[in-house]
Amino acid sequence: MTGKGGVGKTTLAAALALAAARQGRRVVLCEVAGQERMRELVPELTTVSVDPEEAKQEWLRYQLKSGTLASVLGGSRLFQYLTAAAPGLSELVTIGKVWDLAQLERRTGGTVFDVAIVDAPATGHALGMLRSPSTFAAVAGVGPVGRHAATIDRSLRDPAHTAVVTAALPEEMPVNETVEFERALRRELDMAVDAIVVNAVHPLRFRPEEIERLDRARVQNAAGHTPVTQAALSSALSEHRRAKGEHAQVRRLRRAASAPVLTLPRIFEPELGREHVERLSHELERKL
Repeated sequence: MTGKGGVGKTTLAAALALAAARQGRRVVLCEVAGQERMRELVPELTTVSVDPEEAKQEWLRYQLKSGTLASVLGGSRLFQYLTAAAPGLSELVTIGKVWDLAQLERRTGGTVFDVAIVDAPATGHALGMLRSPSTFAAVAGVGPVGRHAATIDRSLRDPAHTAVVTAALPEEMPVNETVEFERALRRELDMAVDAIVVNAVHPLRFRPEEIERLDRARVQNAAGHTPVTQAALSSALSEHRRAKGEHAQVRRLRRAASAPVLTLPRIFEPELGREHVERLSHELERKL
């Protein structure tokens, strides 16, 4: 699950995880952007916050088959310099950790899961993370790093194993970024976005004839209205204009995107809690 920053992808990833759990899946919810909000939203599910440095140490232990050697090498200044100079290594070990959590036979041991749902970074960084295995596979060649990177890359590109979902808001900039991400994903990695979820869409509460009546009442009887009545009429019309604009953005996204586009309603709360995530999860389960 990726998307432009601020579109609610963490909440939607949690909602997706709840929907999978209701179907009897063993679910692990991974966050790689360091927000650590998952435990608050879905305390009953297994959550993992992937730290690139810890993932790097884990990868070393797996490659060297020795915790002692991994600690010595991982703590050396030379190794720190080399890894800092290797662009994309943090992304590789991060997606490698997520890949391991999704395996039925995990290389690091531990609990086995049926589904790993990832609250990925925003679209630009997510694209770099998805690209890193193929980059390292090409650079490292036939060595252990190259083989492991190639294995991860094959899993990511396999639509039977990996699905990409993007979150958006019904606004111009998030819609533009979603369309560009879908095109870049296909152009650079030959991967498709499986679904686009437009979050927090205002409902269209009024029919056209009702809007005409409201607007006419606001203009014609302005002098006879109390301030509260006039404010209510103006508020209703403003809300309608906003909702109409949002639905126009959803239509624009559907025309421009190849993936199916589904919408979720705006929940009118200052902060979403566990019960709101549950509600969104049922909506996702019904529409996906």
